[in-house]
Amino acid sequence: MRRENQSSVSEFLLLGLPIRPEQQAMFFALFLGMYLTTVLGNLLIILLIRLDSRLHTPMYFFLGHLAFTDVSFSSVTVPKMLMDMHAKYKSIPYEGCISQMYFFIFFTDLDSFLITSMAYDRYAAICHPLHYTTIMREELCALLVAISWILSCASSLSHTLLLTQLSFCADNAIPHFFCDLSALLKISCSGIFLNELVMFTVGVVVITLPFICILVSYGYIGATIMKGPSTKGICKALSTCGSHLSIVSLYYGAIFGQYLFPKLSNFIDKDIIVALMYTVVTPMLNPFIYSLRNRDMKEALGKLFGRATSLSR
Repeated sequence: MRRENQSSVSEFLLLGLPIRPEQQAMFFALFLGMYLTTVLGNLLIILLIRLDSRLHTPMYFFLGHLAFTDVSFSSVTVPKMLMDMHAKYKSIPYEGCISQMYFFIFFTDLDSFLITSMAYDRYAAICHPLHYTTIMREELCALLVAISWILSCASSLSHTLLLTQLSFCADNAIPHFFCDLSALLKISCSGIFLNELVMFTVGVVVITLPFICILVSYGYIGATIMKGPSTKGICKALSTCGSHLSIVSLYYGAIFGQYLFPKLSNFIDKDIIVALMYTVVTPMLNPFIYSLRNRDMKEALGKLFGRATSLSR
């Protein structure tokens, strides 16, 4: 069925952030700075992992993919939001809106799976240190990343295909700064029961189950630590657990209710604030969490700056 038969709108109007006109310049500078920090910080992590042989381990393999995902994730929404802050007519074409929603869901889910893979890596490193290199071999790491991409693609594609079957009538204003799935469902003039059912079911698979796996992994890690004194290898592995747990708290703390239970919040401003947390703040903080709390990353960063300084002389 052609799209014209499903939707009578050719574009959507993004209402954007609920800020006063006199505050536009301040918030534009703030979010632009945060976005540039996100891009540069995560690209720096990818560069460090690429250049430093000490970081060629499974943990940093997953971290490199997470950094790439965070850059892409933030780039799906923030540039458009910044453009709209200085635009009189904040429109987005139908196709552009659907594409933005697809990639937003894709990178959101990919973040979840990668964070879960990192939790499994910490479990293997601490609970089975003698067999760590055998368990976390290169083939398994590549397989975990590939599965993460495939599942994320399937999740976002299912939501996108169902959304294209809905009709959008006269009301084409989206009370958000990007094409959020729940916001689009609210302005549809078609029945959305199937969409909400799939949204909840897929949300359980890509959000709740990975979160449970993370809790189980850290349950085993805690039990292992309590059993006996920590060895030098376990102490080194634990040094990255704090960073990983910080990312888990930021990610799931912001997205859990927003993704699984969108109707729990009837306040538009609250939805936007939560969305800003996991689209702008969390991707920006991840590089700082891993660079400031991880000794290997700090040593690699010092080595890189030392090399750059010697070359400039």
